[in-house]
Amino acid sequence: MADTEGTAMPERLLITRTTTDDGACLVTVAGEVDLDGSARFRDVLLSCLGTGRNAVVDLGGVAFMDSSGINALIIAHQAAEAGGVWLRLAAPQQAVRRVLQLVGVDALIPSYPTVEAALAA
Repeated sequence: MADTEGTAMPERLLITRTTTDDGACLVTVAGEVDLDGSARFRDVLLSCLGTGRNAVVDLGGVAFMDSSGINALIIAHQAAEAGGVWLRLAAPQQAVRRVLQLVGVDALIPSYPTVEAALAA
């Protein structure tokens, strides 16, 4: 199953939600996670976690994330904890990884170099 949110225009945010073979929700994000798209990003994450499924967020296609994107991840992390499931990040580019480290999100949400590593952990 794949649901796509948004458009593929470079200045926009593209979010694709799929279900892995083991039933986890894989959210693949491309573009810039900023104020314009962060609410949709948060909603897609919460829709996955609200079904009681584990979730991996593939950030490999994200070149920029501002505080609104960070807030969406923190809200999703809290929802995962409340629901007894896990949330993991995969493949953040260096600029995004640096932001996650600066604000301490890397201490809350485990991050892995690849989607496969995040799913296998």
